Amino acid sequence: MPTYETDDRFWHDWNRLSGTQQKLLKVAVLRLVADLKEMEAGRRSSLRPGLRVKGVKGARGVFEMWWAPDGRATFSWGAERRPGQRHIIWRRCGDHEILKQP
Repeated sequence: MPTYETDDRFWHDWNRLSGTQQKLLKVAVLRLVADLKEMEAGRRSSLRPGLRVKGVKGARGVFEMWWAPDGRATFSWGAERRPGQRHIIWRRCGDHEILKQP
């Protein structure tokens, strides 16, 4: 099971989301975590395409994940806290505008 931490900006962004947006983001995070668990177990080699995870241009090591047509969350990978398990650092969440300051 991957471990995680959050940047202070993430919670600021989170509080600005509507209840529906928060639910959609939670579903996407659960899907990401499920995929990572499957990858750790060797049953999957990549994340599902529907999450649309890709690198953020101009922000080396920062990735974006789609959770709605105009919903994004940015994250980076941190040092493993438990051997063999990814560590996620959640950075921002919101609409496409967050990509201007990942």
